[in-house]
Amino acid sequence: MGSKGLAGGLLWIFFTGAAWAGAQAPIEAKAEQKAEVLEEKAADKVSAAPAPKSEAITPTEAQAVDPAGAAPLDDPLTCLARSIYWEAKGKDTPEMEAVASVVMNRLGHDGFPDTVCAVVKQGSESGNCQFSWWCDGKPDQVKEDAEYALAKEIAGKALNRQLKDRTRGALYFHDRGVHPSWAKAYRNTAQTGRFLFYKPAGGDAR
Repeated sequence: MGSKGLAGGLLWIFFTGAAWAGAQAPIEAKAEQKAEVLEEKAADKVSAAPAPKSEAITPTEAQAVDPAGAAPLDDPLTCLARSIYWEAKGKDTPEMEAVASVVMNRLGHDGFPDTVCAVVKQGSESGNCQFSWWCDGKPDQVKEDAEYALAKEIAGKALNRQLKDRTRGALYFHDRGVHPSWAKAYRNTAQTGRFLFYKPAGGDAR
């Protein structure tokens, strides 16, 4: 290929990519707006019923948000998807869904913040992160596209209240390979192949 042909090919790739990104932008914005509304309703415990079709985040909208897995964590869908990804990627889908449920159960619960991002980042100001991946000092950018796409799909369903809560209302969880002292003060509600789930016996967060 001559230099003119190479330059033309590069320009075509550039403009095609720019056009695709431009087409995705309105879809991404719509998804983020829906996520904020759903987040607020979940925090206010308005209803446990699935979101109406007109309010629900569609699979296409969920995938349009943070397509490269490198955006700042400042919207509900990205924060939830990234938390699902880093806490449970490479594990079974039910375990990813269970992690999503814990985040959503915490949302607006006594002792926890009322936004998804604040729930995910809680404790970082004191170096005592609730979700270890947020404070481990490692890059938070996504490495596996397929697993992140699944995490975003699950995050959309969680915000839509379309997931069965496999944790039975859990507010905490840990890997089976560790034995945290705090677990003794809580009631075990469920377990998966890799995780154990808990909530306080009296219902209050600590």
